Amino acid sequence: MGEAATGTVRSADGTSIAYERSGTGPPVILVDAAGGFREMGPMRSLATHLADEFTVLTYDRRGRGQSTDTLPYAPQREVEDLRALIDDAAGGSAALYGFSSGAVLALLAVAGGLPVTRLAVLEPPFAQDKQSPDTPDLSADIARLVAAGRRGDAMQHFQRSIGVPAELVDGMRDGPGWPAMEAVAHTLVYDLTLLTALPAEALTTLTIPTLVLTSEQSDGRLRGWAQGVAEALPAGRHRTLPGEWHGVSDEVLAPVLADHFAGLAD
Repeated sequence: MGEAATGTVRSADGTSIAYERSGTGPPVILVDAAGGFREMGPMRSLATHLADEFTVLTYDRRGRGQSTDTLPYAPQREVEDLRALIDDAAGGSAALYGFSSGAVLALLAVAGGLPVTRLAVLEPPFAQDKQSPDTPDLSADIARLVAAGRRGDAMQHFQRSIGVPAELVDGMRDGPGWPAMEAVAHTLVYDLTLLTALPAEALTTLTIPTLVLTSEQSDGRLRGWAQGVAEALPAGRHRTLPGEWHGVSDEVLAPVLADHFAGLAD
């Protein structure tokens, strides 16, 4: 894979969305989870494993990395960000892969009528009972901590509240990437807002081929949510992969995504 080309697109509300594009072939856009952006998270590495077969776009969701932000936040603005990427950087249509809350955003984008050819999602935290899979006060807690300048505490509280094992949280806070995670702590409220933006009944209208993935080492709550999404989708297919808690290695994940996006696994 050659060096990735970088650029920006302008979303409908004027927000500048930074992206990078690598590889050749049908376009695929990778949608990050809470706290993730190009410099922090799994997508840039995953892109290198897909770029031999696809044109892969990774991007900084609004308020993260080199993308700007426009208040007030609304989930529809993030759908518009993806529309701008598809229209101006991907050639008019693209497949989507979303991870965790990024998976919910990808589902919301399809429900919003974006020209998405195929969809793959890894462990979307989407509850079928229309209740948020997180405690109702978590968004308020995060907002208060950020407003008080306690971004690290906000990130730690979020990670613990969503079930990240304590040893992983402690490892993150002691790691070199923690300042970058603190910098995007305010966007955690965005992801929590996303989780309730898609009505459960909307899943039954999403007819594009969709692969819903889980890791065999994730807890029953994460696996159950994903299974429920797969069962609700008319063209949904569920598959469990070898992995760790809420994560699958690139070496395992990339070939599965490649087969799905190429239509080889239907």
